[in-house]
Amino acid sequence: MHSGKRFGAGEFMKWTRRSIYVLTIFSAIPTVLYFLGWKFLSIPWQPIAILGTAVAFIVGFKNNASYSRLWEARQIYGSIINDSRSFGYILRDSLVGTNPVKVKEMFLRHYAWLTALRFQLREPRAWENMGTAQFDEYSRKYDIPERLTKIDEELKKYLSEDELHYILSKKNRATQLMASQSKELSEAYKNGEINDFQWSQINQQLVKFTDDQGKAERIKNFPYPRNFSSITTYLLLLFILFVPFGLIKELDKLGEGTALEGMTLWFNIPFSLLVTWCFHTLDSVGEASVNPFEGSPNDVPITQISRTIEIDMRDMLDETDLPPAIVPKNNIVL
Repeated sequence: MHSGKRFGAGEFMKWTRRSIYVLTIFSAIPTVLYFLGWKFLSIPWQPIAILGTAVAFIVGFKNNASYSRLWEARQIYGSIINDSRSFGYILRDSLVGTNPVKVKEMFLRHYAWLTALRFQLREPRAWENMGTAQFDEYSRKYDIPERLTKIDEELKKYLSEDELHYILSKKNRATQLMASQSKELSEAYKNGEINDFQWSQINQQLVKFTDDQGKAERIKNFPYPRNFSSITTYLLLLFILFVPFGLIKELDKLGEGTALEGMTLWFNIPFSLLVTWCFHTLDSVGEASVNPFEGSPNDVPITQISRTIEIDMRDMLDETDLPPAIVPKNNIVL
């Protein structure tokens, strides 16, 4: 997540510079050919304007859907924050008098669940964008914690050696950690360490965590529909290709009868670049938000949120050696 006031103008231009180079070439080629006498290349601008209207609608629709996915992901992790705090004090107050060791173990297992979940959500998917040159270059400005360490190194901070080996043998480690929590809770209930009401309360929290995990996995594993994404790309490409051909004659006529006659033709390059850059960049902004867990500067900061939850829950147990909060690097925090 970008934590500054805004992306700087230079930063933004650098992020889109590859598209600027390509769009400049697309604008320059028909302009030069028209100047050399290929007047037939000019086409009426009205059909292009209609196409531009359609592209504006579909790009707007895509960006709205992208923001909805991002906001839903943030709501899911907001729910995890609140549910974790509730889980912490309910568990502490229910078991600390009868089995404080189990309280500590279940707290540590919850930190492990947060860790396993964020590692799973950071796993790359074929439709995500972090592998493209534009996004990969920008990612060098900050660190993606899940790519700097391995999950087994993180989980061993919280789990015993036997449990760590067991969890690492599973495919969905977050799910198995929550299943282990449920097993521990059932044992406490059978041993009379908690009553019916306490068991019900804590179990409801575990169900909420499972629900939150499922919602996050749904966003992670179900991309923005490929049919909508594809038609947006194709229409945008057509619009970008046709804009220089539609503006060229109108801009050439702009200088008739003035001192700039014959020169306004070259205005086609910057004006076509400006129009096509706006549309292409709007589409790129949507792409930057459509996968809210992949590790881009516009994503939900799941690592920071997980660390905040751990600090809060450790504080509930009056621990003094708290882990440090995660701070932004170059205004980016993940």
